[in-house]
Amino acid sequence: MTPSGTRALLVAALLALIASVPPAAGAVRVIVVLGDSLAAGFGLTPDEAFPAVLEQKLRREGYSYRVVNAGVSGDTTAAGLRRVDWVLRSQPAVAIVALGANDGLRGQSVTTMRENLVEIVRRLRAAGATVLLTGMRVPSNYGPDYTRAFAAVFPAVARATGAPLAPFLLDGVAGDARLNQPDGIHPTAEGQRIIADRLWPYLEPLLRR
Repeated sequence: MTPSGTRALLVAALLALIASVPPAAGAVRVIVVLGDSLAAGFGLTPDEAFPAVLEQKLRREGYSYRVVNAGVSGDTTAAGLRRVDWVLRSQPAVAIVALGANDGLRGQSVTTMRENLVEIVRRLRAAGATVLLTGMRVPSNYGPDYTRAFAAVFPAVARATGAPLAPFLLDGVAGDARLNQPDGIHPTAEGQRIIADRLWPYLEPLLRR
C-alpha cells in the first residue's frame, strides 16, 4: 500500500472512532480540534498535545467538556474541509480550527486558503458548533508579499464569518528552540502546554457551565 493509501486509512479510522461515540443524555459536551500535526502532537504522546492539555485544564476549571483531537499530520485547509462532515458526527459544541500551516509551507494560494477556511467555519457553525479560529504565520523567507498576504487571511476569515480569532496559534512558541523539537517546526511538550495556555483566554468565553 502506498503511504498516501495508508494515511487515508488512518484518517478514516480516526473519524470512524470519533463517529462511534454517540452523545447521551447528560453527556459532557464535545470540543473538536480540527487541525494538522501541530494539533496532532507530532513527535509526542497523545496526552502531550495541546488538545489533551486543554481537556485537563477544562476539568480543573470545572467545565464538562471532552476534547476530540482531530489533528492529522500534513493536512491543509483543503484536507480539513474534506473532513468537516466526518468531524461533525461527534456533534461538537465548540470547534477549534487550527489549519493553514501546511498551506503556507507549500506556498499555496492564500485566496484558496481563505475560501477553504470560510467554508469550514460556515459549515461547522451551520451544524450548531461555536467556532474558534486560530491564526498562523509563515517565516519571512517566503517573501514579504506572501508573508503579509498569508497572515491577513485569518483576520479576514474572522471578519467574514464572525468567528472569534486567536491571532497566532504558536504565540510564545515559534522561533524558540527550547520549545520546539529539532525540526524547528513542531513544539515540544512544554511548547504544547504554552499553546493551550495562550488559547485558553479565547476559548473560555465560548464555554458553558
